[in-house]
Amino acid sequence: MTSSAGSSCTSVPRQKQRRSGRRSGHSPGRDSPALSALGDFQTLPLEIFQMVLNYLSVKDISMLSMVSKTISGRLINYISTSSGSRRLLLQDFHRPELPARREGASILEHYKALGLLLKRCTLLLPTRDRLKYVHKVLSGVSCFKLNGCASPLHCLGLQCYGVFLQILTAGWDELECHRVFNFLWELSNLARKVQTVVSSKPGSARRLELRIRLYCRGVLLSPGSRRSDSAFWLTRILKPWPMVNQARLLYIIFGPVSSRDGHVVWQKMIEGPTDETSLKGLADAIKLLYGTEAREWTADDVISLVDELSVVPQEWLMENNARLLLLSGNSICFTFMASKAVNGRAVELARLMVFMVLVCEKDLYCMDWAVKMMQKVCKVFSTPWERNNFLQCLENAFARMLMDMLQAVLAGERDEEDSSFLNLFHLMNAQANFHKEILYMAMGNNSSTT
Repeated sequence: MTSSAGSSCTSVPRQKQRRSGRRSGHSPGRDSPALSALGDFQTLPLEIFQMVLNYLSVKDISMLSMVSKTISGRLINYISTSSGSRRLLLQDFHRPELPARREGASILEHYKALGLLLKRCTLLLPTRDRLKYVHKVLSGVSCFKLNGCASPLHCLGLQCYGVFLQILTAGWDELECHRVFNFLWELSNLARKVQTVVSSKPGSARRLELRIRLYCRGVLLSPGSRRSDSAFWLTRILKPWPMVNQARLLYIIFGPVSSRDGHVVWQKMIEGPTDETSLKGLADAIKLLYGTEAREWTADDVISLVDELSVVPQEWLMENNARLLLLSGNSICFTFMASKAVNGRAVELARLMVFMVLVCEKDLYCMDWAVKMMQKVCKVFSTPWERNNFLQCLENAFARMLMDMLQAVLAGERDEEDSSFLNLFHLMNAQANFHKEILYMAMGNNSSTT
């Protein structure tokens, strides 16, 4: 009796506690993990919670997503709603700046912040699921697609997509980035499109060439990326193809384009000497592949690529070859020339050296650079005879080029810019300054030894 009475006495207060809890208005499930993770937001209906989000900046929402897994889940649902999409997926891509907003940021900054938000919201998902979710969110934005915009040259869509992906994938390991590339490659059907442009006659698919260029530069090679990231993505773009196609694709992505319609200018390197601006993109890409960041490329790979590039779509003028090498930096320039020396191509090497001297004169580089480069190349030859033969070929190349240019001037071959006379003028000055630097060096050495 005593035990049963005791048990009945202990059960009554519990019942009273539960009843009093209901009277006080507390939910029976208040202390459940899912609701407690919402904190003070648990008292708000879902609709009010989403209305509050409309008053927060994207950066603030991104910070909020880190509070708990439950809140992150609610944010994922919010992003998928029509109101969330309108709020977050801005599409003012054809204006350089957004209208005045509280954040006061450009649309590129907005998509950087959005990339960080989705990065944090999907942190616990596997890479494949993260990519599927991101694609689902962004699939309605037509300007993010390779052929989605009717005016791609005046659109910031692909650049916004690029900075978004840059932030989203920052810190991911190489295997995950491979999955990202494969996902985008298949999503955009890039393999078939690239196959079309590299196997067709240059310029026959101009619109597709332009689309591929803009997509690769805007999305995969987003401006502002770290060199290691750019090297990774450029390697992924080029490596699946044979060397001849790699060169063609490199020209499509980084070669000169028309200022009028943005299409690739295929004849630029063949018809006449070009300027540094037309070659800078190609030179920067070569430096990237030759650098330590591009682990999958050897020096021989890069030299072979430069060789193939110099005949895209036909053999370039030697002056343009020389200017590209100069812009590519000392290391690749020396390696390229040394490979010709080792392979016994002294005549070709001498002619290239003459054009490097000419470019130094035209583009106002210090002529002692050309002399020092010649000295380094001379050390590559294994015998004195080979070195002396190269020097003889160098002087013969100077004489032959001077005679050819003089003959063109005497024959009256002039255009509006009188280029034949100007070329002769530049070459004569180049030769004089080149030999002057050699004399300075020789006399300086002699005076130091006596």
